[in-house]
Amino acid sequence: MDLGGGSVQMAYAVSKKTAENAPKVADGDDPYIKKIVLKGKPYDLYVHSYLHFGREASRAEILKVTHSSPNPCLLAGFDGTYTYSGEEFKAIAPASGANFKGCKEIIRKALKLNYPCPYQNCTFGGIWNGGRGSGQKHLFASSSFYYLPEDAGMIDSNIPNFQIRPVDLESEAKRACALNFKDAKSTYPLLEKRNIVAYACMDFIYQYVLLVDGFGLDPLQEITSGKEIEYEDAVVEAAWPLGNA
Repeated sequence: MDLGGGSVQMAYAVSKKTAENAPKVADGDDPYIKKIVLKGKPYDLYVHSYLHFGREASRAEILKVTHSSPNPCLLAGFDGTYTYSGEEFKAIAPASGANFKGCKEIIRKALKLNYPCPYQNCTFGGIWNGGRGSGQKHLFASSSFYYLPEDAGMIDSNIPNFQIRPVDLESEAKRACALNFKDAKSTYPLLEKRNIVAYACMDFIYQYVLLVDGFGLDPLQEITSGKEIEYEDAVVEAAWPLGNA
């Protein structure tokens, strides 16, 4: 999994039977199954890129749900605007501050979890989920799946890879949502430095809901999150050029 700024990608190996029965897509759309060969062994991969649901883009989608009304994903005391892709969105916190349950429901709406599913199983927005086979049991999560816990101080930034569970993100979300905007600045200095501390509650809940409600992971499932991958006695940076290659 890779959580970029504009989109989030999911890719994992599936069985030959699953690949053969994969839904057909409309002309011009990328197929769900990609065939590759690694070290001489063929694999069928489920691959999908969810545009508008990267870390930065998702904030815009979440703010769209509440329009110009207070959004329960924002920290008490924050009143501003969020700009993404040249468009401005009103970002106002409720007087009572962020609310974990309320924010979670807003994010579920933004993800379109109740969108009609034309297949046996979907992730969100009517997208086929690939069958959630054994290949999804050993996931590597990169980009903002690593950067958010790092910037929040959940891990040592000198560690290239670490194990994390969705429930860990949920716990940090509850901690963040209980803060007001002023206190969050001192609690999360790196997020404050990047001028995104107002979205701490939102970002943590988004990752939790995306993983559990969107991708169907167990809240206790361990995921390897990192910025480097060991490959044949070398260390490769886990960034978009690697996926593009």
